[in-house]
Amino acid sequence: MPLWWLQLLLVAAWLFLAFARAGFWREFLKWNQPPDLTGAPSVVAVVPARNEAATVAKAIGSLAAQNYPGEFRIVLCDDGSTDGTARLAKGADIVTASPLPAGWTGKLWAMREAVRVAEVNKPDYYLFTDADITHDPANLQSLVARAQQGYDLVSYMATLNCRTPAEQLLIPAFVYFFFLLYPPALVRNPRSSAAGAAGGCILVRREALDRAGGLEAIRGELIDDCALAKAVKRTGGRVYLSLSPETRSIRQYDTAGEIERMIARTAFTQLHYSFIALIGCTLGLMFAFLIPLALPPGGTIAWAILTLTYIPALRFYNVPAWQAPLLPFVALYYLKATWHSAIAYYRGEGGAWKGRVLPR
Repeated sequence: MPLWWLQLLLVAAWLFLAFARAGFWREFLKWNQPPDLTGAPSVVAVVPARNEAATVAKAIGSLAAQNYPGEFRIVLCDDGSTDGTARLAKGADIVTASPLPAGWTGKLWAMREAVRVAEVNKPDYYLFTDADITHDPANLQSLVARAQQGYDLVSYMATLNCRTPAEQLLIPAFVYFFFLLYPPALVRNPRSSAAGAAGGCILVRREALDRAGGLEAIRGELIDDCALAKAVKRTGGRVYLSLSPETRSIRQYDTAGEIERMIARTAFTQLHYSFIALIGCTLGLMFAFLIPLALPPGGTIAWAILTLTYIPALRFYNVPAWQAPLLPFVALYYLKATWHSAIAYYRGEGGAWKGRVLPR
């Protein structure tokens, strides 16, 4: 058996990922209903928006339709939109962002501007959500009920749009890889340092946010959701992360190129802008996903394990399970997007979003 040691290492690596990463892939198998709501603390929804005319009306409408018995207010910060976003945000109090100061990312500055208005009333919680996210009428009750179990930050990964061929091929893998990096069971474990969140839906206790230093503490972070979760957990807070079929993204990606640009916006940031880390990521992905294709029988076993762990993600997104063996090729596309991200950064085009570029 040629290269038997490499085959053994491949199988061991995928057994480790499948079972020692807190069963990250099992998160797709079931949706745990929250307990009943006890009391109704006050909540302010904070929505940063920049040129979101295509989706903002549905997003704000879903917030306005929340079946929540407590005090609830919606504050949208219009961050220099030129498409009439604010005019379409019926049911929200509108704040206009002042010019972006140095050291802040655009989204976090818009959030801070909205919080500045909302904090006057000292709400118990802030709901940070995006202008392309819709919420089931019971979603706020669900989030608050989760928080009442002792969590300071509750985040639901929104169910992403998955209708076009490009989305069906690439989007389930996006969530799969996210949970591989941030296993929800470890994030929920107060003894673990793992901390992650999904920026489209984050409920955070105001006192926990203040204790973590507020949004000022993460003002320059491009991956702001995970940075916020880390700040809350580092200061003694508990974090809950899970999927939600009741929280949905309505942003559509028609082509693979659009999804690649979405990935590339933060991929090199995830590697802390390190070329050495990029090389390590490249070698790691090639070892885990590409070598199994060319090295039977051990590689075939590893390929079977990764395929089985991917099937729950496909089923969650109603994508045929026969696509699961294609995950190595999807991983190669994600690697391409990561290199795209690094090249854009070194060209001074990193983090491009809504007309803004991340300063180097």
